Amino acid sequence: MENKKVIIIGGGMTGLSAGAYLQMNGYQTEIFEMHNIPGGLCTGWKRKGYTFDGCIHWLCGSSPGSEMYTIWEELGLIQDKMIVDHEIFKHTELEDGRSFSVYVNPDKLEEELLKFAPEDKELIEEFIKGIKVFSKIDLPVLKSQEMLNIAELTKFGLKAFPLAKVMRKLGKLSLGDLQNKFRNPFLKANFVRLIGMYEEMPVTALLYTLALLSVKDAGYPIGGSLELAKSVENKYLSLGGKVHYNTKVEKIIVDNCIAKGIELADGSTHYADIIVSAADGHYTIYNMLKGEFIDKEIEGYYNNFKLFPSIMQVSLGIAREFANIPDAITYHFSIDEPLYIDPQNTSNEIGIKIYNFDPTFAPKGKTAVTMYFDADYEYWTELKKENPEKYAQEKDRVAQQVIDRLEKKFGEVEDKVEIWDIATPYTFVRYTNNWKASFEGFIPTVENFNVKMKRTLPGLNNFYMIGQWVQPGGGIPTAGMHGRHLALQLCKKDGKKFITK
Repeated sequence: MENKKVIIIGGGMTGLSAGAYLQMNGYQTEIFEMHNIPGGLCTGWKRKGYTFDGCIHWLCGSSPGSEMYTIWEELGLIQDKMIVDHEIFKHTELEDGRSFSVYVNPDKLEEELLKFAPEDKELIEEFIKGIKVFSKIDLPVLKSQEMLNIAELTKFGLKAFPLAKVMRKLGKLSLGDLQNKFRNPFLKANFVRLIGMYEEMPVTALLYTLALLSVKDAGYPIGGSLELAKSVENKYLSLGGKVHYNTKVEKIIVDNCIAKGIELADGSTHYADIIVSAADGHYTIYNMLKGEFIDKEIEGYYNNFKLFPSIMQVSLGIAREFANIPDAITYHFSIDEPLYIDPQNTSNEIGIKIYNFDPTFAPKGKTAVTMYFDADYEYWTELKKENPEKYAQEKDRVAQQVIDRLEKKFGEVEDKVEIWDIATPYTFVRYTNNWKASFEGFIPTVENFNVKMKRTLPGLNNFYMIGQWVQPGGGIPTAGMHGRHLALQLCKKDGKKFITK
């Protein structure tokens, strides 16, 4: 049988993963990417000797032995990476002078919570027990759930039996629901803020994240996001794949309800047996396919699911080191003067990543730092289009505000800033085309967390969608899994034995 040709739209981590796995299994693939580098949202950029990272905080599956690690091995992503495991998930300096640390060690986290809320001992113990139970579970990710056979499902069910009690008590709760269960006034008002996730998210998502961190299976890979993307790109290219950069796809060519090819912005066309979109979901359905292949369920995703917000990333290269700070993934502190971001957003707190743990991000004795703030997509996009000069002025204003607040907090900042860089929501759209500049697609909630979103479109054959727009929560693990799962699905359909070499 002649090997099928597959066109993949999008050279982010999902597209690269799909390309690599399909190449392993004899498919001829080509990736078309609108940007000039791989990775999509998993990216970083260099400015005057500093590297500013736009994605990775921790990598699920960073420790050998888990199924997720197996995927990273197969994609060539993890083997040569040094991993840093932080002691604290999020550290917050509180307004009253106290501090709160979300320790990755469950026992230390329990002590921290009890210090603030001894009256909530029973609830806290239940929460900590949930982390410990999850830490013993390796989720089956090598196959999609629908491809697991009865024996595999039974085996996992037996291993995961201890989860049943945790799920009965916490499985249907959002983080907001859990926060409301606290009797202590401080945690009842601040638990979600201190944890650093969204209140709509399921408690189980937090438990699983903290569980992975607790067993050192969610570390930070030295070199950051762009190095991860380059590793998978190298694997894909070594397998004979092709990537076309600076090539935006504007249309998916359909003939008699069969996806046949793509049309690029320059009018050129390319054809294949199978078309895969690892690109923005909304753009795929409503632009490239003109909304012609959709049903009420899919339409409901885009009408009803809440998005991760659009953000502004402020990055600074500072000619100094930062010593004696908590070993935290993110460090948060309150500020006396609120930061004005745009007409819809102000911030009374700064969350900062101080990359003193990654020597590749700055020259010796210097430090790269990044901060994220909610920002209004429509405001920044319209401003850039209608008044580029004011757009630049507004970025400069925000940068100066941030530098001023850091000077007041740490000292020796203002005169040592060598470079600043701001990525607005417009920047995210420009480079990734993500709908409304959402940085990770749909927020996982109690309602949608277990929804099996459609990866095909009604009435359209030889077409598949993969990535964060068909998996609430998105993220790099979703990218790796979806590429593997797609290859498994196509191999099964075509009667091929799935291989990973």
